[in-house]
Amino acid sequence: MAQQERYGLIGTGSRAGMYVGALIGEHADVASLVAWSDVNPGRLDVYEREIAASGHPLPVRYRPEDLERMIRDERLDRIIVTTPDYTHADLVVRSLRAGADVVVEKPLTIDAESVRRIGEAIAETGREVITTFNYRYSPRNSSLRRVIAERSIGDVTSVHFEWALDTVHGADYFRRWHRDKANSGGLFIHKASHHFDLVNWWIQASPTRVFASGGLRFYGAENAAARGLGERAARGTGVIGDPFALDLEADARMKELYLDNEHHDGYLRDRDVFDPGITIEDNLAAIVDYDSGATMSYSLNAHAPWEGYRVTVNGTEGRAELEVVERGAVLIGDDGRVVIDPSMHPGYSPEDEVRPDSERLVLQRHWEGAQVVPIPDGIGSHGGGDAYLLEHLFHRVTDDAPLGRVAGYADGVKAVSVGIAGNLSLATGQPVLISELELGV
Repeated sequence: MAQQERYGLIGTGSRAGMYVGALIGEHADVASLVAWSDVNPGRLDVYEREIAASGHPLPVRYRPEDLERMIRDERLDRIIVTTPDYTHADLVVRSLRAGADVVVEKPLTIDAESVRRIGEAIAETGREVITTFNYRYSPRNSSLRRVIAERSIGDVTSVHFEWALDTVHGADYFRRWHRDKANSGGLFIHKASHHFDLVNWWIQASPTRVFASGGLRFYGAENAAARGLGERAARGTGVIGDPFALDLEADARMKELYLDNEHHDGYLRDRDVFDPGITIEDNLAAIVDYDSGATMSYSLNAHAPWEGYRVTVNGTEGRAELEVVERGAVLIGDDGRVVIDPSMHPGYSPEDEVRPDSERLVLQRHWEGAQVVPIPDGIGSHGGGDAYLLEHLFHRVTDDAPLGRVAGYADGVKAVSVGIAGNLSLATGQPVLISELELGV
């Protein structure tokens, strides 16, 4: 039996469930959840009840301010960070200096100063930081990587990447802490770092310059007033007949994690998407140049009627096109509900005949007809990516040739570098050279 590594977890919101399940289940032979911490004791209570029911020993509970003591007293090898984005840098740096490696949910962090702080702590301690990019592991995305790596389209000259978030999943970023740019860096950081990492990985290049445009054009109080939506409830729980309202009472998991425990920290998970004071954008576009000579045109819309993405990669010998429909339409069920994030619910189908859930990768070389590239079946959520990510993560896989899906610290930096430069470009109206950000990678 392999030697178990000792893990600590910081942050026990919904995303933590994937790691908790892996540590007490499939990967318990190589990794043990020894200790954890959260600012909200009620969410820890929820997970403790679940672990106790499984028969697994309960992790030792620590206060957030006692992170260093938790690492030292429990002899932790690794810390998993699943807290709001703006807290990542501080928790990563503290963990490294206390003697643990770190696994951090994307994004690595939200601004240039925080990137530099993490880089300095890595240089000082020699420890490891892994950013979890699960979309690399999705078979459809791995298949596109393989097509490019095999030089089926020659040298990459340009990429067009369009991501559509629908009026349930996209709206969700405007209900919770992400709505404040100081917390999340906006969707250029929180959401699009996934997308920028995919492009960096697909074409094996580093971004060098970003010119961005965007704004808050659908959500928020001003847009609601302009469309005559009228007075709205401050939160969605208890609201009937409003497709933009999230009723926490209607979802058992949301209720136990958030509604039942909001009295501990005042965090409201179901705020109205048309509130005043929202500071993130819902429409974003960018032109990104790469050191390989390629250019990407990127767009993100957070209020589309369907969810998915389209990627076109042009090369000197042809073109590859990937289209993914994760939800073909936002259809309200008989119970008045709809799944928030379709990528987290494999097998979920909205039963839309015109745009069914689908994925298709097409390769067309110059002077040849188009051909469909087969995509292997995945396992679990996020397009089949989570299961493979967890396998590599807990078994510390480093050699993933020829795909190279394991993401290190430099990959995390390169992913957020585009969003950091994009936010600066939004503020100044000018293109931004990533080298001028002095991110250290």
